[in-house]
Amino acid sequence: MSLTRAQPASGTEAMETVAPAVDLVLGASACCLACVFTNPLEVVKTRLQLQGELQAHGTYPRPYRGFLASVAAVVRADGLCGLQKGLAAGLLYQGLMNGVRFYCYSLAGQAGLTQQPGGTVVAGAVAGALGAFVGSPAYLVKTQLQAQTVAAMAVGHQHHHQSVLGALETVWRQQGLAGLWRGVGGAVPRVMVGSAAQLATFASAKAWVQEQQWLPEDSWLVALAGGMISSVAVAAVMTPFDVVSTRLYNQPVDGAGRGQLYGGLANCLVKIWRQEGPLALYKGLGPAYLRLGPHTILSMLFWDELRKLAARGQRQGT
Repeated sequence: MSLTRAQPASGTEAMETVAPAVDLVLGASACCLACVFTNPLEVVKTRLQLQGELQAHGTYPRPYRGFLASVAAVVRADGLCGLQKGLAAGLLYQGLMNGVRFYCYSLAGQAGLTQQPGGTVVAGAVAGALGAFVGSPAYLVKTQLQAQTVAAMAVGHQHHHQSVLGALETVWRQQGLAGLWRGVGGAVPRVMVGSAAQLATFASAKAWVQEQQWLPEDSWLVALAGGMISSVAVAAVMTPFDVVSTRLYNQPVDGAGRGQLYGGLANCLVKIWRQEGPLALYKGLGPAYLRLGPHTILSMLFWDELRKLAARGQRQGT
């Protein structure tokens, strides 16, 4: 049986199911739709996470201060369109990563694994890891494009890419195939913890809301409430890994394609902790939540509603 929609407490037995391949398309589409709305928050979050890289607090200029001031700073430096920097790469990443993630999670549901104790967490983590690996080259380019700005407002290393395809070509030519997956060691745990928290808490929260019978069973508000609860957990566990992932993807490399600042996930964590302090692992938490919150809510809401439409279409066709 395919991944099923959580049922209300009334004991209704009818299940709405869709095939894993349909979940792939719906999951990718839903997250791409959400990305269009949340990409400006991703730009601000990336700049804040790179600001003051490996420098003690108070010893570096801060062109980005808080969410609203940072939005204004991006607009002044790059124009209004600057808030959508890296959008094409972001859409590519969301399509690849979430298509794989929702497909694998649906397969786990079909096999009955998500019905086992802790099954939703394990399935969400494994599905997220596979999705992060597949989408890693797109996330690499997205991060580097979003960090690019005028010299006076620059934070982190500036790669000077002109486009998504140009960036991929440059990395391929200079670093080889392996270069496209540089930084994946930070991306996999980032998405593993985020995916596990999102998928597990969304399913549980949505079921709990349905059990309370506060809202109509088929209302989109049920999915909205579940997404709101899920986004809190996602932001809390994901932000430190998000900071590390941003740093690993954006760092400069030597002639052999090795990172010049960090040797990997553990090395990056230690360096940030020692040189910037433990709170630096939560740099950009405000924009991160403002981005993760709407993105989680919108993507899970779109996905849930699209799945219901697909399931009804399947029933009508039988």
